[in-house]
Amino acid sequence: MADLNTDVRYIKGIGEQRAKALGKLGIATLRDLISYFPRAYDDRSALRRIADLVPGETAGVAAMVASPPTISHFRKGLDLVKLRAVDDTGTLDVTFFNQAWLKNSLHQGETYIFYGRAEGSLLRHQMANPVVEPEGRREVTGRIVPIYPLTAGVSQLILSRSIRQGLDACADILPDVLPDRVRRHHQLCRIEYAYENIHFPESAEALDLARRRLAFEELFLFTIGLERLRSRREVVHVPPCGGVDMELFYRALPFTLTDAQRRCVEEALADMRSGTPMNRLCQGDVGSGKTMVATACVYFMVKNGRQAALMAPTEILAQQHYQGLAPLLENLGIRCALLTGSTTAKTKRSITQQLESGEIDFAIGTHALITGSVAYRDLGLVVTDEQHRFGVAQRAELAAKGDHPHILVMSATPIPRTLALILYGDLDVSIIDQLPPGRQPVQTFAVTGGYHQRVYRFIRKLVGEGRQAYIVCPMVEENDQLPDERKAVTEYAKKLQSEVFPDLKVAFVHGKMKPKEKDAVMAAFAAHETDILVSTTVIEVGVDVPNAAVMVIENAERFGLSQLHQLRGRVGRGKHQSYCILISDNRNEETRQRLKVMTKTTDGFQIAEEDLRLRGPGDFFGARQHGLPGLKVADLGCDTQLLQEARQAAEQLLAQDPALTSCPATAERVTELFTQQADALN
Repeated sequence: MADLNTDVRYIKGIGEQRAKALGKLGIATLRDLISYFPRAYDDRSALRRIADLVPGETAGVAAMVASPPTISHFRKGLDLVKLRAVDDTGTLDVTFFNQAWLKNSLHQGETYIFYGRAEGSLLRHQMANPVVEPEGRREVTGRIVPIYPLTAGVSQLILSRSIRQGLDACADILPDVLPDRVRRHHQLCRIEYAYENIHFPESAEALDLARRRLAFEELFLFTIGLERLRSRREVVHVPPCGGVDMELFYRALPFTLTDAQRRCVEEALADMRSGTPMNRLCQGDVGSGKTMVATACVYFMVKNGRQAALMAPTEILAQQHYQGLAPLLENLGIRCALLTGSTTAKTKRSITQQLESGEIDFAIGTHALITGSVAYRDLGLVVTDEQHRFGVAQRAELAAKGDHPHILVMSATPIPRTLALILYGDLDVSIIDQLPPGRQPVQTFAVTGGYHQRVYRFIRKLVGEGRQAYIVCPMVEENDQLPDERKAVTEYAKKLQSEVFPDLKVAFVHGKMKPKEKDAVMAAFAAHETDILVSTTVIEVGVDVPNAAVMVIENAERFGLSQLHQLRGRVGRGKHQSYCILISDNRNEETRQRLKVMTKTTDGFQIAEEDLRLRGPGDFFGARQHGLPGLKVADLGCDTQLLQEARQAAEQLLAQDPALTSCPATAERVTELFTQQADALN
C-alpha cells in the first residue's frame, strides 16, 4: 500500500520513464505529485453553438464530424488535416497542423468537443489547432481545466493524468493536519475534497472552497513554525554586551549618519545589550546605508572584546566591503582580514590561525568564512549581506562558529513590513526608510523597442563622456520551459559588439558561468576595462560601480517592480546623473501601469507596496534561498484576512498546547516543512 513518501515510479500507471520526466519538475514522491498545484485554470465548462462563435474569442463547441477528415502534405514538416463539423446552427471548418494521426482518430458521424480560438467570420466559422476530444470524456474540455508549470517531456495531459493516478492512490491515506475544531470553526472543507478540487474542480465554487482550505492550512502551519522558532530564540540566554562610547565611531566617519541609520543602530545595540541573541533584519533601499549600520554593530561588538564576521554573496562584493571598511576600522584599532575562495593557501592558514587566537577582530569574506578549517576565538556577531542570497542553512553554519552569536542580516530588497515579518518571521525587522542627502535620483524612462537606435546613441554619448552601461536581458520562458540564458546573453552581446558598438568594449555575464569567471568579468567592469556589460539578473546583487550611469532593461514587462527597482539600483551610485531605460513592446494596460510606477518614483518601499497590489507577492526570494517553506497556494497580497484568521488559530492552539501533543499530525507536518530549521523545531 502506498504512503505519501512512496516513489512516484511505483504509482500505478506512472512507471520509470514518466517518473524520470516528473523528476525534472521536482516531483519525486506521491506527496510531491499531489502537491504540484496548478498555476492557473482555463474554464472550458461552457459550450457555445457554432452560430454563436465570435471571431477572435476562445470557446468550446460540441459538433459532429460531417465528412471524413482529409490530409494534405504541403512540404516536409507541414501536414494539414482538415474536416468539417456541424451542429444544428451551422458548420465549422477545422484545421490541424502536423497532427496526421487525427485523420484516423476523428470519425465521420461522431460528436466531439472542439475548444479553441474562433476564426473566419460570423458567416463562415473556422478553428485552427483546437483541443479536441470525444463528447462526454471531459478530460481536456467541458470542465475547468488546470494549467500546470511544465518542463521538456511533460505535457499538460501527462501531468494531469499522473496527478489523477496519484490522488486515486492516496485517497484513503491523506492525513488532515488541521485539528477538527479549527477546521469546523473556520468552515473549511475536508482535505480529500480540497486536493480533489484544487486539481479537478467540479465548479468554480468547489475550486474556491479547495483553495481557501489549502491556503489556510499553509498559513496556519507557517505561523506555527515561525512561532516555535521565536520561542526557541527567546529561551537562549547570553552575557549582555556592556556600554560602548559610540560617539568615537560616529566622529571617525567622513559623513553624518541619517536619523534612520542611527535608529537602526540603536535597535541593534539594544538587542545586543538584552541578554538574548540578536536576530535582526536590516532592510533598506539601495544606497540607504545598511553597511554602515552593520559597521557600527561590528565596532560595538569588538569593543566588547569579541569578534565579528561579515559574509557577502560574491567575492567582488566581499572585496569591496573590505576595501571600504578596513581603513576606517583599523584607524579605530580594529584588526580586519579578507577571506575568500581566491585567498592563497598560505594566507588562509595565517588568517585562520589569527582568527582562532583572537589576533583578528573582524573577518570579511564569502562562503570561505564557513569552511570547516576556519575557527574563531569568540565570534560574537555574524552579519550576512544580501540576506536572500543565502539559505538559512548557510547562515546557521556561520553562526555555529560561535556560541549563540548575535545575527544581523541585510537586504536591499524593500518589501512591505507585513510581508517582511512573514518571510523573516524568525527575525526582528529594522527599516532604513531614508536616503543620505545629496543623492541624485535615477531618471527612469519606459519606451518601446522602436527606440532602440536612440537608446544606443544615448549609451554611446555617455560612454564618450567616460561613463559605463549595463544592458539586462531577461530569462525568457517559452512554453513553460526554462530557456538557455547563455544563448540569449551571448548572442545579444555579440550582436552589440559586431553591429552596434564595434569600437567599444562589450562583455557579458550570466548565471551559468563559473563563479570565478563571473567575478573576473565583474571585476573588469568595475575597473573600467569594459564599457558595456550585457547580463541576466545575476548583476542584481553584488557589485558597486559608481561610474556606471545607465541601466537598460530589455523586455522589462517580464520583471516584477521590486526586481526592476533592484536592477535600477546598480546605477546612481556615484556623482554622475544616472538613467534607467525600460524597454517593452507589451501593450497590456496593467504592464504599462506597472512600468509607469517606475518612472514616477524611486522610493523602493512605495514600489514594493505597488508591486504587491498589482501582482501579489509571488515568491520574493524563493524558498530555497530564504530557507523557509514556500507558499504554494496562499497569496499574501490577497489573503490578508485569511492570514489573520490562520495566525489567530495557530496562536490559540500554541497557547493551549505549546508542544502540540494533542495534534501530532500538525507537529509532524510543521517539522517536515521547516526541514532546514529542523534542529530549531525539535
